[in-house]
Parts: sequence; structure tokens; C-alpha cells
Amino acid sequence: MPGKAHTERCDSIEPSTVIMPQTDKQVCIPPELPDLLKQFTKAAIRTQPPDLIQWASEYFSAMARGEVPPVRERPERVPLSNWAELTPELLKVLHQRVGGRLIVHVDELAQMWKVLNLPTDLFESVMNVGRFTEEIEWLKFLALACSSLGVTIAKTLKIICEVLSNEGDTGPCARIPFSTFQFLYTYIAEVDGEISASHVSRMLNYIEQEIIGPDGLIKVTDFTQNPRVRLE
Repeated sequence: MPGKAHTERCDSIEPSTVIMPQTDKQVCIPPELPDLLKQFTKAAIRTQPPDLIQWASEYFSAMARGEVPPVRERPERVPLSNWAELTPELLKVLHQRVGGRLIVHVDELAQMWKVLNLPTDLFESVMNVGRFTEEIEWLKFLALACSSLGVTIAKTLKIICEVLSNEGDTGPCARIPFSTFQFLYTYIAEVDGEISASHVSRMLNYIEQEIIGPDGLIKVTDFTQNPRVRLE
């Protein structure tokens, strides 16, 4: 027969319970704890504090006082300062100068960025969000740069398609290999932190099975005008 510890009820509204190992004692989990920890984790990833313990102390202290916690709000979308305005056309120029390489050294990329007179604060923000070091994965950097122009993930991926597509494929006709789209969508969703991996997997499976043709390419309209494709 179960012991008394298994039959006790907590006074809160049906909280979750776990059985502690070794002691075989039932412990109540506050119902708000999972969401609290989820929001804290997202805030920590977004803020990237140099001292996580100190920042966590300030975060929860602010919440206890009813104040707004010290969370950096989407640093990849900083104002563009007084520099040249970032555009898909300039990103396409930058992509062409990278010349098909997968990895670019930070000093070389920074110089390319400077030559185009693009905002240094945005470059630094992309570097911080992507946690890049000396060797930069170009497609990941490009994806985060495009996210400063796209309000949503779908719009960001639309811009990426336009940047990566051939000269004759523009606008709704812009297309890229599905494998590249799969890599970029997965990465952007991971950085965003608001979309579950299972949702990303379902969308990619649907697109691959129901939309992608023999050429293995995906068009902008495949994920912007299909009501069954919801990337967010």
C-alpha cells in the first residue's frame, strides 16, 4: 500500500508533483515555476550577461520588487545610427564579395562591412548575438543581419532568399536549395528562442514532403503564401 506521503494533497491549485529519489517523498512543484524558469532562460540567452550569477540575482530581485528585470530586448535589431541604411541589396553585394566561402575571418568581414559604410553598432550586435569569434560562419552571420530588416522569421527568410538567389530570381520568384533553407530556418528559430524545435521540425517535414519538387528548391511563395506553412 502507498505510504502517507503519497496521499497528502497540497493546498495550491493542483500543482505538479514529483517523487524525491531515495526518500520516496512526494514534493509539490509550484504551478508557476516552469513558466518562470522558461522566461528566465530566454532572458539570459537574449541578454548574454558576462556574470550570469550576478545578473540572475539582479533579475529575480527586480521581479520581487515588481520592477522590469534587466533584459536586453533583441539586440540584433538595434537602430541603424547615422550610417548607410542596411538593405537587401547591400547584403547581396556583401554576399558576392564573400565569394561562396562558408567561413570568413572577422577582420576581413569587418573591413567589407566598413567599405560599404554599414553601421558598426549593427555589426557588433550581430557578432554578440551570434557569439562569433575569429572564424565566422557566413550564412549564420547573414541570417542575423537579415533579421535586423525582417520583423518576422518569415520576412527574414524572404530577405535571405532574395540575397542568396541568382540575379534572375527576385521577389516572389527568389529561390534557394531546400537544404540551405532548412539550415537557416532552424538556426534563426533557435536564436529567436520563441519557437519550439518540434514546430520547426513539423514545418520542415511538411515543406519537404508536400512542396519541394525534383529540383530541390524552395521559392519565397512556398512559405509566404501557403496557409499551411506557419514558420512562427
